[in-house]
Amino acid sequence: MKHPLFTKLAALAGIIILLLIGLGLIEDVVRDRQRYRSQAAAGVAASLAGPQTLLGPMVHSACVESWDAETGKGEERRLVEQRREFLLTAMPEQLQLHTGAALEERARGLHKVNTYTLKAQIAAQWAPLASLQPQATVKGSRMQCGAPILMLAVGDARGIRSAQLRLGEQQLALKPGTFHPTYSRGLHATLPEAVRGQADGLAVTLELELVGTERLSIVPLGSRTEVQMGSRWPHPSFSGRFLPAEREVGADGFTARWRLTSLATTAPQDIAQGKPICETTDNALEAYAPPPQAARECADSFSVAFIDPVNPYALSDRATKYGVLFIALTFVAVGLFELMSRLRVHPVQYLLVGSALCSFFLLLVSLSEHLPFGVSYALAATACVLLLGYYASHMLGSLRRGLPFGAGMALLYGLLYLLLQLEQTALVVGAVALFAVLAAVMVLTRRINWYGLSTPRPEAA
Repeated sequence: MKHPLFTKLAALAGIIILLLIGLGLIEDVVRDRQRYRSQAAAGVAASLAGPQTLLGPMVHSACVESWDAETGKGEERRLVEQRREFLLTAMPEQLQLHTGAALEERARGLHKVNTYTLKAQIAAQWAPLASLQPQATVKGSRMQCGAPILMLAVGDARGIRSAQLRLGEQQLALKPGTFHPTYSRGLHATLPEAVRGQADGLAVTLELELVGTERLSIVPLGSRTEVQMGSRWPHPSFSGRFLPAEREVGADGFTARWRLTSLATTAPQDIAQGKPICETTDNALEAYAPPPQAARECADSFSVAFIDPVNPYALSDRATKYGVLFIALTFVAVGLFELMSRLRVHPVQYLLVGSALCSFFLLLVSLSEHLPFGVSYALAATACVLLLGYYASHMLGSLRRGLPFGAGMALLYGLLYLLLQLEQTALVVGAVALFAVLAAVMVLTRRINWYGLSTPRPEAA
């Protein structure tokens, strides 16, 4: 051939395209496994209880205002009763929650899901319940109100294991449901009618044991809301509209405290209007920040997610994103050996080397389903380094060339593991490493006559 360099470059371009297709298929496998993991979490939630949201306690009373109105004219005139149904609500002035969460791991097949048992002590105080006094809108109307109901709403009522409510020294009976038109899942107790006009307000304490899956959210319903939460789980993810005012996270668990006032949130007014509760994202590193329009249409909440930071699928997905860089750097290394040592490496050999690199990512995700991620990474990387070092010794003509190639691959795998462990500084470390590799290539090839490489070889006589 007159231009062997261009022919080889075209062959390498085709090989790279094939390897990119293979990497894309591996990424699809990782996403499928992530979807299976999400289905496993949904299965646990369906069988046990889903993510929980605590709303309350609050007091409400359903009222009906009726009056007689005239309709028609002349002899057809008659009185017709008209009515207006409305709900009166009273939010606590002081709301204090002291909670502790005990984690338990559940599994669906290969996939593990964190569930928790929450034990909460809730103390709520109300000012005089003037908001429960109905106000007539039509002169001479008749007003009827049901008994005041104290309710606590949860995200999934199946998770309620036990609950005890005390009004002063009196223990009140709790019943399922809330009798609230919007937040219907939970429990309630009927209060004496006398509390509606009490001058000294109302104070209750509630002890609750609640089971949930992966996430707990709380709505700051009081004029002053104080929440203290603790658990032995060392990897909490705080999200929602408010982060803790104080938090301590260590290897033996965490404690967090929130202190909020009605000056910082419109949650009491939004709940009184029956708005839905703002949902939090699944991203463990970002707090939920809804757009302005969504913020006006939902009630504020904050949450804690009990996540596993060493998620093998998330780490494997991040690793496959570096696959193109792996292939490029490896091909550059082989090309440098080919140029510096005057060797000829066939495109098929490039294809085999690239295929070995792609198989690393498949090995990683499959092994990490059965072993810890660090062990899986070490096994997959060691197997690929040994295979590539052995093959490079024959491809490059000697063990003296194969060993440096294998050492370079080991360094590359070590750098990738470092990037996977870093979160805030992964970009700068990767950029510096890439710059160092580029600088090394430029230094090693500074004396090469690139025009000479493209000159066609004279044909044999």
